[in-house]
Amino acid sequence: MHSLVENILAASRARGFKPAAAWPKVEGRDLIGSARSLNGRGLIPIIAEIKPKALGRSLALEEVAAYAKAYADNNACAISVLTEPTNFKGALENALIARQAGLPVLRKDFIFNERQLAEVQADLVLLIASLGIDLQSFADKARSLGMEPLVEVHTAEELEAALKTDARIIGVNNRNLNTLEVDLGTFERLAPRAKDAGVFLVAESGVHSREDAARMMAAGADALLVGTELMARPGRLGEINCY
Repeated sequence: MHSLVENILAASRARGFKPAAAWPKVEGRDLIGSARSLNGRGLIPIIAEIKPKALGRSLALEEVAAYAKAYADNNACAISVLTEPTNFKGALENALIARQAGLPVLRKDFIFNERQLAEVQADLVLLIASLGIDLQSFADKARSLGMEPLVEVHTAEELEAALKTDARIIGVNNRNLNTLEVDLGTFERLAPRAKDAGVFLVAESGVHSREDAARMMAAGADALLVGTELMARPGRLGEINCY
């Protein structure tokens, strides 16, 4: 694993875990339904990400709210919120603020301990296969808290491990976490196996244009996760999500 990821995990262990947050399960929002609704309207379903690192600084809560509203106004199917503070400049409270926009919220972080799952309310939580966690156990815990797991893979071996769980949503990350290089071909190589298994498939990383988005959809994506490209200009979402 790349030293950057190792450093993030070390910082997280040193920081410890926040107390469990209240989680009103009845308020859960459905990413799959949201994405299919947009697709039915002729739009590419995009999980738009609030990624403070792209700006090189943390965001004020008002800025988080503004990004979330802009994403909702430009037809995102969900909002991904990076909560990791050391490298990505995120914060747990950003997930709560983003939920006020009314869309499903994905908590994106480096989850290596089940105690992290209860730290903040979200509708979905990212589980990264390359961290070597027990994917089924973490997925079960996430669901017990009212969150849908999105299991992220970037190799064929990780995909097979994810498919052995009951995860309904799998993300293929085009960024190699060992080298940090991005290759859209990663999704294209892994998508056929995932589609054969019948999971809802998310293409992550490397989408910067309408052409990139169309390429991922043609390869079998049910939704895309886009972050860096939107942080400078959230309204660009409305340009990328049109076929």
